[in-house]
Amino acid sequence: MTDQVHNPKLDEHPGSNTEKDPENWVSGDDPMTGAQASYLTTLSEEAHVDPPEAGLSKAEASKRIDALKAQLKL
Repeated sequence: MTDQVHNPKLDEHPGSNTEKDPENWVSGDDPMTGAQASYLTTLSEEAHVDPPEAGLSKAEASKRIDALKAQLKL
């Protein structure tokens, strides 16, 4: 009799560890990236709201992106 070790990679729908709450990001306090700033500006224009101020952290930018995407139903 052999005991097989469970391999989660072989599960039909493995769980994902790629999505974390921005509050738990190791680099969440770092300045937002250029890509985040650009995407936030685009989303802000589409939502007819003022673009974000400079100086947001990665975590803050991510939360604003999520909020704007929800507002725009994206």
